Amino acid sequence: MVTYTQGRKPAEDLFAQARAERIDANAPLAARMRPRTLDEFIGQEAILGPGRLLRRAIQADRLSSLIFYGPPGTGKTTLAQVIANTTAAHFTALNAVLAGVKDIRATVAEAQERWALHDQGTILFVDEVHRFNKAQQDALLPWVENGTVTFIGATTENPYFEVNKALVSRSRIFQLKALAEQHLRQIIQTALSAPERGYGGRRVEIDEAAIEHLVSIANGDARAVLNALELAVETTEAEPDGVVRITLAIAEESIQRRAVLYDKEGDYHFDTISAFIKSLRGSDPDAALYWLAKMIYAGEEPRYIFRRMLILASEDVGLADPQAVQVVSACAEAFDRVGLPEGNFPLAQAALFLATAEKSNSILAFFDALEAVSKEPDSNVPNHLRDANRDSEGFGHGAGYLYPHAYRDHWVAQQYLPGALQGKVFYEPTGQGYEARIGVAVTQRREAQLAAMLEGFGAPPEILTFAPDGSARDRWLQRTIAQSGEATAALRDRILDGGPIERHSVVLDVNAGSGLLTWEALRRAPEGGVYALAFNEADRQALQEQARNLDEVERPAVLQGGPAEVGQLLGGEEVRFDAIVGRNALLGCADKEAALAHLGELLAVDGWLALAETIPRHTQRIYALADHSMLQPGLAERLVAAEEAIYADAADGLVNWDEETLQAALSAAFPGAARAGRVSMARIDTDTDLRITDAHLRRWFGPALGERKSYSERLAEGMQPEEVAQVERWIRGQLLNQTVIWRRRAVLMRVAAR
Repeated sequence: MVTYTQGRKPAEDLFAQARAERIDANAPLAARMRPRTLDEFIGQEAILGPGRLLRRAIQADRLSSLIFYGPPGTGKTTLAQVIANTTAAHFTALNAVLAGVKDIRATVAEAQERWALHDQGTILFVDEVHRFNKAQQDALLPWVENGTVTFIGATTENPYFEVNKALVSRSRIFQLKALAEQHLRQIIQTALSAPERGYGGRRVEIDEAAIEHLVSIANGDARAVLNALELAVETTEAEPDGVVRITLAIAEESIQRRAVLYDKEGDYHFDTISAFIKSLRGSDPDAALYWLAKMIYAGEEPRYIFRRMLILASEDVGLADPQAVQVVSACAEAFDRVGLPEGNFPLAQAALFLATAEKSNSILAFFDALEAVSKEPDSNVPNHLRDANRDSEGFGHGAGYLYPHAYRDHWVAQQYLPGALQGKVFYEPTGQGYEARIGVAVTQRREAQLAAMLEGFGAPPEILTFAPDGSARDRWLQRTIAQSGEATAALRDRILDGGPIERHSVVLDVNAGSGLLTWEALRRAPEGGVYALAFNEADRQALQEQARNLDEVERPAVLQGGPAEVGQLLGGEEVRFDAIVGRNALLGCADKEAALAHLGELLAVDGWLALAETIPRHTQRIYALADHSMLQPGLAERLVAAEEAIYADAADGLVNWDEETLQAALSAAFPGAARAGRVSMARIDTDTDLRITDAHLRRWFGPALGERKSYSERLAEGMQPEEVAQVERWIRGQLLNQTVIWRRRAVLMRVAAR
């Protein structure tokens, strides 16, 4: 058990500390180069990049229970060390291979004492946590549940299969991916330049070809590339000038065979066989051969692969090519006779045959029939299909059965399904291969059987319907009342579906308002980060008040300002957004191109932008809601002209732009994306039921509440006061407490940065 205690160490620990320092000095390069801070950590930007949840939690020292899951050499244990170096809590580490229930109980007892005496929490890191058996995990669970310890686990196995479900449900899981080539290159360069922990104190030169070989064969594993580099440096004699030169030949001797991530009982096994089967199903022979080769290279049992191909021959090829089962069976038999390595020939032949065969999954109709049997009430066998050998005289079983061979084409229309299921279709032939030839005959015979049933050869099931008076109307009213909310939710989803939002994405909601997009983005990206830009103080306070229900590190970061101010509001933090979304984000911007360009500067390399903008110029006209025949002659024309003048005012920044203006601004702000065809605009016309209330009329015909003039004040610019009064009486008389269709137009702008 290793512990890390914050603050001054007692004198008796000084010798232990000196001993630990000597051990560190003689440790392998991979251990010496282990990052100690977040700034030293290389890779895993998806979960540790600026703005991501995990980075914020570590920096704020507000960690909940965590599980780090990923391949070897991706930084799981390193992350735990970084946390140990930054937390104010006491940090204790256990290795699940060596520790037992006794160690867990001792750690818990120390944590309880530490909390009682020093008011200090404890973080318990368990490496290889999947190695804990059920009893060990159960011994840990209560203390994680009551907060005695904050649990951090690291595992190379899928925690959903290998870790106690109760422990998983109380932990936030972060998946680490194999490192990219640029990360491994950066790790090599860091190791060569680090003066104390690496080879910065020695003259080491490495050829580009050697670096490329190390990076390629390491296959995303930082530990593997550092071990290979160490072996190359430590086993190579310095030249007369004192330089240790690492050539391609030396690098090849240091690491000769790519380590393929594969285990016969874990995730890699199941994921790889899944990719193989899906490639066969998708008729991609190249991908099928690749995944087959990966399994054989890693030592997978060929007979297991043959078993899976036999299943696919029926499930996915089926009657499109009935020879599939025979071919795979013959190849499997040939493999058993010749063995490896020559057995790879029939193995590959079976895979190629299945990958290039016509496909049909109509065999799955059997499982539809099984489901029907499990759900349908017990159906008796039709009388004419029953066994006539025992009781044909007593009960008449078998009477009326028509013997197909006595008829032309050896077929006759009669009922075979139970009466309650007559007409039910399970098997649907595809148009592929052999099955295409039998599909027409199957359809024709079904039609003939249905006709026979209707003519008396089996009665259709009784169908009763009942609709009490008013039920349909009630449902319609419920839909109508909820229509506005449904339309808004549909627009929200349409904006957020403008590109991928991963669980670790960083999202900016421009003009967050009430949080329509913010809360859904937060739901979709729980391990990322969501920034909500409020245009005014009231919206900012409302968003922060709603966010109080969330844990501090999980809350969206609420900013206040305009689109052009986001960079300043971030306070110098280098945040790049995977997605920038918004509704009416540009409505109040005089220079829409500049606002879009500024947002574009905040996008990540693979980021995307989706903004829905209402176009006030094309909003519903009030004069079109009522019957003009009720107005005095000529007044209707003057009303139309006066209201249209509101939307034709070139000096009014709210209405002096339209779709073409936005299209031009978007193309100018994202010229590269526009040339590549990654800029699009879609018109959204919505009709919403609106009930006109007295509040609407007061807002339209009362004095202006803000800087903008009211509807009646704008009408007065082209009409006489008495005429405006007549219009108000006309609107009030016809529309008050009435439901009208209110039309709006918006455009959805999308940009993919790359």
